[in-house]
This record gives sequence, C-alpha cells and structure tokens, in this order.
Amino acid sequence: MIRYIKQKRGLMLTGMLTAASLLASSCDSGFEEMNKNPNALTDPVLENLFTYNIVKTAGTGYENHRANLIYCGAMIQHFASLNTYWSGDKYLSNVEYYSAYFDTGYQNQVKEIEQIVSLTKDNTALSNKYNIARIWRAYIYSRMTDLYGDIPYSEAGKGYLSNVYSPKYDKQADIYADLLKELEAAGTALDASKATYGAADPVYGGDVAKWKRFANSLMLRLGMRLTKVDAAAAQTWVKKAIAAGVMQSNDDLAKINHLNTNDNNRNLDGNTLRTQEYDPTNFKGIAKSKLSNTFVSFLKNNNDPRLPYIATLWQGNADATQQVTSTLPELQKGLPNGYDNITIKTLIPTWGDNSLAEYSEANLNYIASPAAPTVFQTYAEVEYLLAEAAVRGWGDGQAATHYNKGVTAAMKMFSLYGATISDADVTAYLLAHPYTATTVNAQMEQIHTQYWAVNFLNSYEAYANWRRTGYPVLTPTNYVGNETGGVIPRRLKYPQSEASKNATQYNAAIAQQGADLFTTRMWWDKQ
Repeated sequence: MIRYIKQKRGLMLTGMLTAASLLASSCDSGFEEMNKNPNALTDPVLENLFTYNIVKTAGTGYENHRANLIYCGAMIQHFASLNTYWSGDKYLSNVEYYSAYFDTGYQNQVKEIEQIVSLTKDNTALSNKYNIARIWRAYIYSRMTDLYGDIPYSEAGKGYLSNVYSPKYDKQADIYADLLKELEAAGTALDASKATYGAADPVYGGDVAKWKRFANSLMLRLGMRLTKVDAAAAQTWVKKAIAAGVMQSNDDLAKINHLNTNDNNRNLDGNTLRTQEYDPTNFKGIAKSKLSNTFVSFLKNNNDPRLPYIATLWQGNADATQQVTSTLPELQKGLPNGYDNITIKTLIPTWGDNSLAEYSEANLNYIASPAAPTVFQTYAEVEYLLAEAAVRGWGDGQAATHYNKGVTAAMKMFSLYGATISDADVTAYLLAHPYTATTVNAQMEQIHTQYWAVNFLNSYEAYANWRRTGYPVLTPTNYVGNETGGVIPRRLKYPQSEASKNATQYNAAIAQQGADLFTTRMWWDKQ
C-alpha cells in the first residue's frame, strides 16, 4: 500500500551518507514538542536525501531480486530455473514477488524524491538540485509504470507533504505525457553556473552536461515507448531528444558504482546471485538460477566476445576465489525455461542428480559481481534507439553507423566489470555480423536483439522494450498451472493489499486499465 506517511530520515548509508542533525526545540508548556513529527527532519540535508534516493533506486535487495531477476529476467529469458519460486520462468503468480517492486518503490524511491522536489522547487538558488531531482523522479516513475501500467503519480508520495493517504491511480497516458514534459523542462533548465549535489551525486558527480544528456537520452527511451500507441507523439519526442543532445560515449552512461563491503554498498543483484541462489548443502555448481538457453545460445552461436564474462560453469563453491576456470565459450550451456526438477526429465531423459552443474550461471567475477556497478541506462542503448530512429526516418539516416556504435559501446563497457574486450574482437564481431539493411522488420530485429543483450541484469528495460518491439522473438513456456495460458506476461499485477487498503482507487484503476491480470496490456502496449 502507498500510505507511506512517516519519512525514514534516520536511515543512513554506511560509508555513503554523513549523519544528519536533528533539530529539537522546547518550550515551557511542552506543546510545541508534542506537535512535532518525531520521524521527520525539520532541516533535512538535501545531499544526504539525494544520495540515499539514488542508492535505494539501485536496489534494497529483495525487490530487485524478485522483480528484475525472478520475474522480468526469467520472462525475457535472460535467466532460467527449475525452482517454482522463479515465477517469471513459469508465469506463476507469487503475490510477494510481483508486489515487491511496487511496495518498495513507493516506500523508498517515491517518498524521498517527492520530498526533495518539494524542498527545492521554489528556491532559485537550488534550481539545479530541483531539476536534477525532476530528471531522477522521471526515471523512478517510468520504471514503475512500465512494470504495472496505471499507477499513483500525481498524488503519490504526498502523505507527509499534503496529507494524501489514498492516492489515485493516474492513467499511463497522462503519466507519460508529464514525464516527457518534465524531462524536457528539467534538462533545458539546468545551468552549469549554479550549484549541484556535487560529490553527493553518485551518478554524475554533479556534472550538469551529463545530466542534460541523460535527461535527453531518457526522453529518447520514453519517446520510443510510444511507437505502438501514438507514432506521431513518438516521432515528436524522439526528434526533440536527438536535437537536444543525447549520450555521446560510455562516459555518459548512467550508473552507480558499488563496493563489496556491506549491503549498503554492494550490488545486491550480484550479491543475491552469489549467496541466496546457492544450495547451502552443495556449493558445487548447483545454483538455483541459471542463464537461459535462449540467452546463452545467442551469445555462443554468434561467437560473442562478452560470453566468458557473462557466463561460467561454477565448479568451486560460493566463494568466487575458488572458482575453477570454466568460462570457455564452447563449454557454456543455458538451461531451458519453463521446467522444474521433475518435468525437465521429459525434455532431457538422461537428467540426473548432478546435471544442473553442467549449465551456465552468471559470472560472479565480472558482470554479476557484488562490486559491479548498477547501470540505469547505457550509451549502447541510446545508439540502438538512434539506429531505430534512422530506420523510421526520424533521425540522420545512418542506421548502420549507430548500430555499429551501439555494438562497440556494449562490448567496450565491459571495462566497468574489470574485463577487457579488444578493438580487434569488436571489429571481428561486426565483420562476422554486419548490419543488414534489408526489410524494416529485419533491421528492427537485429537492433533490438542487441538491445535485449546489453540490458542483461537490467531486465526491467529489456522486458519493456520487448513488449514494445517484439524482439527478440521468444518462444513462450507453458508450465502446468501457469497464470497466462502459456503466453509471456505483459505486466506485473498490483499488490493484493491495494485492493483492501486503497480499494476505491484500486477499483477505479481496474475500471480504466482492465482486469488486474498478467495478460492485461497497458496503454503503450496495446496491440
């Protein structure tokens, strides 16, 4: 539920946030003290709030594990598992898992960013902090609406600020219209001569030029999201984004760095894959999650130089230092989606007790390391969208050039994970897999299959883009008892608590969007 009134101002990040001071006052009668909210800072430190908000958007742990990996990552066939709690692998309904992002997002991300916007909007000296917060606010809500559809937006996070305890659900069309306007206005208003969050900004360190490019790149992403439902609006916003200036290199990608020290600093997706996903009685290659056969086959069949840094056969234990070198591309094998420990034998009759160890897992020394960065938007993604714009006649007409830049950026960004992919490897890949400017569909498939690959571990975005484009072409599973009749879900369902605690607004949302089902298509995903 979204009635999150009290502000968790006392929560501080070890090693990332400095202690904020609480101001207290008293009077002889004691009435002034009685009327104060004991959980709210009367003089909050904006820098602390902003850092906290960015870190929490990167993940608190379980909501990313459940929404990004178990649901989106499995539905989009980055991951596979024989365990039934990997609900996205089998299109099963698990209320705690499909609710996790909604609940945590409103508790942490929305509540904090709404206060930052409220504290900065009317102070001209804080205009950069205000506009950066608006850009980040657009990022937060865009992911939320892309997962659930119609969501609380205009009244969200206003419990403490405006005493709105039962926020209405805004239509996704209205949310998108406002997000795009916010990105345009906020990006334009940024001023390099004014103060920023500086070192308290873990994304760009207060670099105004990079925030502008991120605002425009996010505008490009959201503008493209409209292609099925409103092509004219999509064209307008895509052209605006390109004209205003999008990311130019991997130096511009939006990310937050991590350290493998404690849960305040780790990449919690990587940490989850390393710890919770292993059977504590047998640490030798028996992870509960594997890489999907769809994903591994794409990388392997195309001799993709990223494969050794993405996939491994785990032959040590959960301590990455004891991993035997088993990243040879020819040995990697992905697990088919949609099976459990019993039904896998109908596909593979020779399946035995140790067979799971033969299947590839996310490489915890590189891309899935607890010290790996969380990437919110890549430069490679931007180049792929520019390639699509060129195909549609909305850009510069240089689709092949943008595609090649996207592939190059996607491979060279592995330096973020401590890996090196050489220029020669990139050149060889592009020579073996040249851009094919034949039919529109063929170009779209080539572009967006790469888009899906670069968004490994950001399966939120891969899932949203797949619903928009249909690429890559995925074969659905049809596990017994699934919720969708054997089709890939089109959204996550709302938390059950919304139907009871926010019943009036929840029922209105159902009436305007459609039944609260995995198969209900949201506004931008209409056929």
